[in-house]
Parts: sequence; structure tokens; C-alpha cells
Amino acid sequence: MKSLAKLKIQTNQPELYETAFTHTSYANEMNTESYERLEYLGDAVLELFVSNYLYHKKDMEEGEMTKKRSHLVCENALYEYSTRLGLNEDLRLGKGELENGGMYRKAIVADIFESFLGALYLDKGYPEVAHFMETYIVPIMEDQSLDFFDDYKSMLQEQVQTDKRSLQYVVTNETGPAHNKTFTVVVKIDDIVYGEGTAHSKKEAENLAAKDALSKSVTK
Repeated sequence: MKSLAKLKIQTNQPELYETAFTHTSYANEMNTESYERLEYLGDAVLELFVSNYLYHKKDMEEGEMTKKRSHLVCENALYEYSTRLGLNEDLRLGKGELENGGMYRKAIVADIFESFLGALYLDKGYPEVAHFMETYIVPIMEDQSLDFFDDYKSMLQEQVQTDKRSLQYVVTNETGPAHNKTFTVVVKIDDIVYGEGTAHSKKEAENLAAKDALSKSVTK
């Protein structure tokens, strides 16, 4: 695997990393295990490392640490870490997903960062994960030119709750085959459309709709 060679990781359990890079589309075609279980484990390992990293920044209060952690483990951040390391070059995708650009799809590329961490944890243990994170990921975390914030839904929710108004997300269009759908979502505040977003997942489309609404300053 290219990424293991690049990161100078030697292992006696290559099958762990193969699984970490195996998307469900490939797993279904080849009757093998996908990265989903390793992703679940890696998510917990990542949260532990980032929580510990932020805890030792003595000038940060609990609320600030929680908000900062959400930024550092959001999909945008994971996508950045993954592409910087070239993990997506080792992705194993089904034919349809490969042809439709799955190697660069944000959700998939973000997922494999967590599944990779899960594999590294099982293979080498937490100290090696921490060393890996400190070497390759902390410098990205501390890059002031990067902004990983992507939770526009929460920001919009906070503003709407302040004014006690109703908030609703509605799917207005859904196109494409099952493995590559595109969703268009509008966000309504008091039954008035304030924003719209289009993406390959409902969650991301909703987030983009919220961002659109916030950019218009119509919620203030």
C-alpha cells in the first residue's frame, strides 16, 4: 500500500489496513469486510487524542475545548488529514463508486482517516497512534490558515432558538443512481425559505443550506 510506505509504517497485519481502505461498494462486490467497524473504533481513538491535546492547552475552558474539538474532528478536517497523507490513493472501491469519483468523495475520504487510525491502533497500540498524530496531524491542526468549521446547522439552530422561531429542512430534489445520489435541500424559518444547498448526502446538503441562510444575515 502506497500510504504505508509513504508513512514508513511496517506491519505484520496488512489485512487490517486493507480493510481500513475497503469501501462498502467494494466489500459488497468481493464479499469481504468494509472499513465501517474500524471507522467506529478510529473515531473513538481520534476523539481521545484530540481531547487530550486540547486539555493540555491550559488557557482553554471546557466550552472552548468542546467547540475546538468539533472543528478538529469534523468531516472537512478529516478530509484534509486524509488527502494530505494520500490515504485515498489506497481506497478499494466498487466499480460504480470508482467511476463516479469515489476516490475524491469527501465523506468517503474522511471516513478512511478514522478507519486507518482504528487499524493503526489495533496494530501498534495507542502510543504509536499518538506519535503518528503528533508527527503528521498536529501541524495541520495548528495551521492558522485552515478553517475546518462546518457545523452551520448548529449555528443556525442557535440563532433561530434565540428568537423562538421554527426551523425546518426540506428535500426538494433527489437525482442520480442509488450509489451516487445528489440531494437539494432548502431550509425554512417560519415556513419561509432562507437557504438552499446541494450535495451527495442529505446531511451535507442541509449544512450547505444553513450556511447559505447564514451568509444572507437573514436570521439576525
